[in-house]
Amino acid sequence: MDPTGQKYFTIIDYVIFALLLVASMAIGLYYAFTGGRQSTTQEFMYADRSMKCLPLSLSLMATFQSAVAIIGTPAEVYANGTQYWFIGCCYILGLLIPAHIFIPMFYRLHLTSVYQYLELRFCKAVRICGTVTFIFQMVVYMGVGIYTPALALNAVTGFHLWGAVLATGLVCTLYTALGGLKAVVWTDVFQTVVMFTGQLAVIIVGVHQAGGLSDAWVKVRDGGRISGIDLNPDPTVRHTFWTLGVGGVFLMLSLYGVNQAQVQRYLSSRTEKEAVMSCYMVFPCLQVALMLSCLMGLVMFACYGNNSPLEQQYITSKDQMVLYFVMDMLQNFPGLPGLFVACLFSASLSTISSAFNSLATVTMVDLIKPHYSMTEARATLLSKMLALSYGIICVAMAYVVHLMNSSVLQAALSIFGMVGGPLLGLFCLGIFFPCANSIGAVAGLAAGLVMAFWVGIGGFLSRMPSSVQVLPFNSTNTSENITVPAVIDAASRPAGLNGLYSLSYMWYSALNSSTVVLIGLIISFMTGPTKGDDVASGTVYPVMRTAQSLLHKLVKPSACCTSPEHTIDGHKKINGNVKEDAGTEGETETFLPSNAVSPVEHETSV
Repeated sequence: MDPTGQKYFTIIDYVIFALLLVASMAIGLYYAFTGGRQSTTQEFMYADRSMKCLPLSLSLMATFQSAVAIIGTPAEVYANGTQYWFIGCCYILGLLIPAHIFIPMFYRLHLTSVYQYLELRFCKAVRICGTVTFIFQMVVYMGVGIYTPALALNAVTGFHLWGAVLATGLVCTLYTALGGLKAVVWTDVFQTVVMFTGQLAVIIVGVHQAGGLSDAWVKVRDGGRISGIDLNPDPTVRHTFWTLGVGGVFLMLSLYGVNQAQVQRYLSSRTEKEAVMSCYMVFPCLQVALMLSCLMGLVMFACYGNNSPLEQQYITSKDQMVLYFVMDMLQNFPGLPGLFVACLFSASLSTISSAFNSLATVTMVDLIKPHYSMTEARATLLSKMLALSYGIICVAMAYVVHLMNSSVLQAALSIFGMVGGPLLGLFCLGIFFPCANSIGAVAGLAAGLVMAFWVGIGGFLSRMPSSVQVLPFNSTNTSENITVPAVIDAASRPAGLNGLYSLSYMWYSALNSSTVVLIGLIISFMTGPTKGDDVASGTVYPVMRTAQSLLHKLVKPSACCTSPEHTIDGHKKINGNVKEDAGTEGETETFLPSNAVSPVEHETSV
């Protein structure tokens, strides 16, 4: 095969790609015309709270396993080795904390939109600020998320650019608008199977092309692509154990703790226990996805070695490398290139459909419903129209991205990642600090966004002259990268503002969320902290009570310790907002008794 020649799809490849779109559309139509026919907002947004943990866990994983991650992670491993694989360590805390803090709180408050919590805890202005920030975040990414894989496919194979964009965009819009959350979840399940199958097929054939498993291992080992644990504490080093394992926790919390697309799935579970279990089950799913992506990068190195197609100028950027590898090495296997492209666009469909559904929900619940009263039928119709409208906006955003140059495209992707940290900080401020008030919340969010854009864009501009072109970072998936500087030795380590701009992108969420909490607390104390009696019941996590409970489990109580009766009595007043008879021991880890009336029940009924 001529490596410089144009790669083309065969008829079988086109058929497999078309079958993906047809099957996804069929699932949407099935849920549009069966069951309740998506005739209520409860069914359209919540799936009637009937989802089981297994499909939810696959959907939770697929939501942020975007196409940018599937083409970005292998390219990262090919270029820099397996150090990035250690990001899997952050999945533990990044999923345990949402399972035991965020999910029980949001589920017991019976929220429809996660931003309803901000009004309960603070005020309506904070809720609107959070909603608008989220809408901006998702709209920026929608067009990029669908355009990026289509552009890479077009550059490598000549596949029609706008044919791919329009086909995936319109199919995704129709099945999301017609089938509601049920269709989104079950298409995510189908698309996850396609993703895993496509990646596994490429790995198996790639290993065969490299000469077998033992030869492939020797090549990647001798090529220095098997990385050990890097314990360098320097926060400006792009990937170390600390940046990935600790900084990644904050990134995970912004994705799986307070993001509307994920919270909406938790709330669609039949019970709180199943919602928590679905979060637990995401852990092995994410580990499998990470493993397959990293193995693809190693297989690529086993096949190409240091003769990178990018250096040979067969391709123009690293985001084309995975597709070039698939077309170059697997073109003699009819159907495999089509299967991988189906895998790639499955990731794109799952991310974009989740964006449509969550955007329609927050627009309806947070911006329209509080100001206009309407019948259930009209509210459901309007929700479907909103999902359809966001689909059209997605295609329009793809065209806007098309008009940008590559550097602006990278900046747009980085902007998406910058917003997740401040939103996480806003929720942490309300959940863990009962003294925080509304003024502090708004000021903290503003300060966090300023910090995010200052450091993110400033860092992006500062590296442009000596940058290595790599996939840009965005927070919809923990596997994506940013433009990074050339290797810097210790003697020339940047100082001052340049040192701040050189901060590893994995610390962005931690820096931005910490800024929100710090500024929010300072402003709250300056303007008068919230009194315990003014905090709505069930909106603050009982940190001290939980710590005491853990200590009692770890240390056997002695005569000088607090008696169990006294401890239980102490549960009657948590941050001044829980009334007497808070519940049994099983409820000590919750924030609102399961039989209590949620303060938003009347609000969420249309």
